[in-house]
Order: sequence, then C-alpha cells, then structure tokens
Amino acid sequence: MTAAFALITSLLWGLADFGGGLLTRRIPALTVVLVSQLLAVGVLGTVVVATGAWTEAGPRLWFAAAAGLIGPAAMLSFYRALALGPMGVVAPIGALGGVAIPVGVGMAIGERPGLVQFAGIAVAVAGVVLASGPARGGAPVQRQTLVLTVGAAVGFGAVMALIAEASTTLTGLFLALFVQRVCNVLVGGTALWASVRRGGTALPAEGWGAVRAALPALAFVGLADVAANGTYNLAANSGPVTVAAVLASLYPVVTALAARGVLSERLRTVQATGAGLALVGTVLLAAAR
Repeated sequence: MTAAFALITSLLWGLADFGGGLLTRRIPALTVVLVSQLLAVGVLGTVVVATGAWTEAGPRLWFAAAAGLIGPAAMLSFYRALALGPMGVVAPIGALGGVAIPVGVGMAIGERPGLVQFAGIAVAVAGVVLASGPARGGAPVQRQTLVLTVGAAVGFGAVMALIAEASTTLTGLFLALFVQRVCNVLVGGTALWASVRRGGTALPAEGWGAVRAALPALAFVGLADVAANGTYNLAANSGPVTVAAVLASLYPVVTALAARGVLSERLRTVQATGAGLALVGTVLLAAAR
C-alpha cells in the first residue's frame, strides 16, 4: 500500500502542477492561486468538522500559518514559471526544493549528508545548469523563468518542513492543511487586491465568464494538491518513509508527460538531459533522507 499511495501522490501532484501552469496561460496567476485555494478551503473545512480535527488545535498550528504565508508566493512563482517556460524543465527543478530544503535544515542543526546525498546534490546542480543552459538549435530558458522556479523550489521545501512540524496525526494534518489554506487565501487575496490597485488585472480578457468556465479545472488543481498531501501521509504511515518519499518525488515526470501529451512540448537534448538529471538528483536526495 505504501507504493500505491506514493504513486497516487505523484500522479495528483503532477497533474495539479500541469493544470495550474496551463490555467495561468489564460487566467492571471494570482487569480488561479486564490480561487483554487478558496475551493480547497471549503472542502477541507468540511473534513475538519466531520473528523473533529478542530479539537487538535494547539501551538503547532503556528507552523501551518507560516506555511500559509510562504505557500502563495511559491505557488505563484511556480505557476508563472510554468506559464513562461517549458514544463519539462520547470517541474523537475521546482521539485528539488521539496527534498533539498529539509536536507539543508538537517545540516543546519548538525546532521551531515551521506555519500548518496552528496551525489544527489551534485547531480541536481548539474541538471539545473544543463536545463537552463543554451545549446545550438534553440534559445536558452529565460533567466526570469529560472529565478521564479528556484524561488518556488525554496518555498515548497520550506512549506513541507513547516507542515511536518505542524501535525503529528492524520486529523491534525487535516487541521494544519486547513489553516495553511486559509492563510493562503488571505495572503493571495491581499496580493491580488494590491496588484489590482497598482493597475494589474484580476480577470482574463473574457471576464468572469472565463473564470466560471474554468471552475472545474480550478477546483481540480486545489483539491488534487490537498488530496496528494493526504495520500502522502498515508504512504509514509503505512510503510518505509524512504519508499514513500522516493516514489512521491516522481511527480515531475507526470507533469512532463502531460505537457508532452497535451501540448506536444518538445525539449532540446541538453534541456531534456538536464531535466532528467534534476529529477535523478531529487530521487537521490529523497532516498537518503
């Protein structure tokens, strides 16, 4: 069951990333983040009430609140990067943060990486360089896309580390995710309001009709992300965490395959190699945790 839950996690995260990146090509990224998370809040709120998770409120929820402050910035950066650059490059690099940041936190408190972790870091860095570098026959990935992707990776890793501290039980996880999403909505809504005040737009050219038409897709993005957190928790609690982490970290493959199948996206050889190395580095880091 560990492998099954972890692979479902990869599928859900990968499709959520693909859907979010695709939606931001038609709808402002802040609106995608806000609406998808608002829909997720409604479902999570129902789950919290139904399971009695609200009884587990305590000081640990401050970690969830912190994750909720960081999460919208990371999601916005990631979706914007997916809209600007090749998903097959952005997704694997963005996935590094979810593993590399917890490893970095461990080093900061005195842990030292083993040989496999060092290998993962080296392979991941090489992958980033190759995935972003120029090659004959095409233009390199734009610097803005790389900056957004790296920023998103750092944010994702921080969120995962904070959520890990926010709960110790499954119902506690529901409550932590609910608090995180509420903060996501508050921060995202404030950012959208500020953007509009500065002359930005909250709606696509087609207006509210386009957002209403996209509600099923927006709901899927928000709920798939929530469900992936749940299946990962089940995977980690039903067997070896190493197995769960390695298999769950394969979600960029789903994003890349979706981009290839739906968008017919093609990568230059050097970019495909770099993206593959970034994914391998992610797996090595996860396997050594």
